[in-house]
Amino acid sequence: MGAIRPEILTWARETAGLSREDAARAVGLKTARGVTGPERLAKIEATGDPPRSVLLQMAKKYRRPLLIFYLNQPPRTGDRGQDFRTLPGEDRRNPELDALIRDIRSRQGLVRSVLEDEEAERPGFVGAATMEMPVAVLADRMVEKLNFSLNAFRGEKTANDPFGYLRAQIEAAGVFVLLLGNLGSHHSNIPLEFFRGFAIADPLAPMIVINDQDARTAWSFTALHELVHIWLGTTGISGRDAGAQIERYCNDVAGEILVPAPELAALARLSGFERMAAAISDFAEARRVSRSMVAYKLFRRGRISRTVWERLDAHFRKEWLAVKERKAEQQRASEGGPSYYVVKRHRVGEALLALMRRALDEGAITYTKAGRVLGVKPTNVQPLLGHGPTRGLR
Repeated sequence: MGAIRPEILTWARETAGLSREDAARAVGLKTARGVTGPERLAKIEATGDPPRSVLLQMAKKYRRPLLIFYLNQPPRTGDRGQDFRTLPGEDRRNPELDALIRDIRSRQGLVRSVLEDEEAERPGFVGAATMEMPVAVLADRMVEKLNFSLNAFRGEKTANDPFGYLRAQIEAAGVFVLLLGNLGSHHSNIPLEFFRGFAIADPLAPMIVINDQDARTAWSFTALHELVHIWLGTTGISGRDAGAQIERYCNDVAGEILVPAPELAALARLSGFERMAAAISDFAEARRVSRSMVAYKLFRRGRISRTVWERLDAHFRKEWLAVKERKAEQQRASEGGPSYYVVKRHRVGEALLALMRRALDEGAITYTKAGRVLGVKPTNVQPLLGHGPTRGLR
């Protein structure tokens, strides 16, 4: 393939967030003939001449395709769209998130090409709204387009089913909804501070990605938040913070759909932190939404101060993390839980599964590319597609 430019090796390591010491350990460079692993890596980066085995490890540990090492110059930063998480000047880079966004972009591109071949109908609402539109007006339009019933959402049998219902309505409208919070292993989990949701406002193949490290009760709110971004025609990343005006707008629309403003009257005249937290918990549970979302909506409506909202948010998050850890311990002890394929199907969603079944049946895509879209090996595609809808995951 030709020589490798030294600057490519340095760029690949640095954008993976690795120091030379960490990278040397990761790719298996140990001390040899009195030369330390980091020193050996420094020489390799200076000459652009890694042994083949080391280069393969670099591609794996730096999470880069092998071909990228043979470019003439480092590529530009991948297109995330807008970054809705931060204020100007803040640096919130995360190597795992960068790798995840590249993966999502690749998947979405393949999905788009399949839909182009099918001459699929465009959803029609991508970029159809602006932030000048009143929150209640856009909320009503989205509810109508999704054929969304709040009673049906709240009437689902188990705590996991409301999101399944909402996801089905969103996907029926033409938007793919994925649950991805790492690079395939819990070792690469991406914190919510870096990434809560990602929207690709493509007019043909719009896509929403939700960080499944978040509480399940928060997934519905995030899905609608990202759907507002698609309605606005804005591609980008959202985090836990809502400092940007567009994030506040998306939150307000999503909150209005799940908890219409008049319902907040049930939480009027609350006093005392513990009493308020308990009342919000009961209110949220009855409506199948997250407690933090209800607290945020109270803040946005001027019912509580920022200080109280932030205290409630921290309180609810601490309780959720404790419950999450207990459940993880119970699952480790029992060695139970859903099967590999059940989990994978739940993450990619029925719309993407159905598209890949159709594309493979028609010969419009290879198993290798279908595996890339679904996030599995080509040999696992058929078993993954051989099952029914994903809403029943418990």
